[in-house]
Amino acid sequence: MIELGKVQELTVARIKTFGVYLSEDASGESSVLLPRKQVPPGCGVGDRLTVFIYKDSEDRLIATTSQPKLQVGQCGVLEVKEISKIGAFLDMGLEKDLLLPFKEQSHPVRKGEACLVALYVDKSQRLAATMKVYSHMSNQSPYGPDDEVSGRIYELNDHLGAFVAVDYRYYGLIPKKELFGDYREGDEVICRVMKVREDGKLDLSPRKKAYLQMNDDAEEILKVIDEFDGVLPFNDKASPETIKREFHMSKNAFKRAVGRLLKENRIRITEKSIERL
Repeated sequence: MIELGKVQELTVARIKTFGVYLSEDASGESSVLLPRKQVPPGCGVGDRLTVFIYKDSEDRLIATTSQPKLQVGQCGVLEVKEISKIGAFLDMGLEKDLLLPFKEQSHPVRKGEACLVALYVDKSQRLAATMKVYSHMSNQSPYGPDDEVSGRIYELNDHLGAFVAVDYRYYGLIPKKELFGDYREGDEVICRVMKVREDGKLDLSPRKKAYLQMNDDAEEILKVIDEFDGVLPFNDKASPETIKREFHMSKNAFKRAVGRLLKENRIRITEKSIERL
């Protein structure tokens, strides 16, 4: 079966001046055209060629020996080449660009933007892209607790946190309690696996384990104190909201790092401030 949106190996069944027809075998049934400019030199009937199947501008199945950036069911990052009245067109490595319809965008995209998308076949049997990639993720990741992973945020939920496509293919979630920075959809992140849930999905944190993170947090606190000319206008009793706004960390992390700085005699705490020594 010749599959739309898939790389597959097909047999040369007929040779024409404008290209060759490929099928599953030499019979030529259910054939698809590989245009002449794509035909390898010396190609003959019965040869096997690896091609990608898509549709041309007239909506006909066509083969190419060019390597696509995505196959149906896969997720990846594609660049927006232009915006039209029906959506955005993405570069997928072929002569014909890939449509990302407006209704499949999680936010309005811009020309030149790199978007995480999945490739699918729409109701009209055409290839299209969607930024709604959750259903295309897998729970069969090879990762375990404390592994470092990378991925891209594809959805922010006010109640749950940030959904991450780990390696662009596995379910990941940064719980809301671990989100202390200013994150946006499309951001690339490097995280630590906190837990692998029973369903195989990954709980992530952009922060290291507490005893390792403490040093980084302490340096960040000193940096912010310097921005306030050496005197922070609040102490370790400040509200969690103030600490999150100024330092992008939890109050517990803040107090641990302040304790480290006190022990090292690098700061002092007054009733209304923290001063650098």
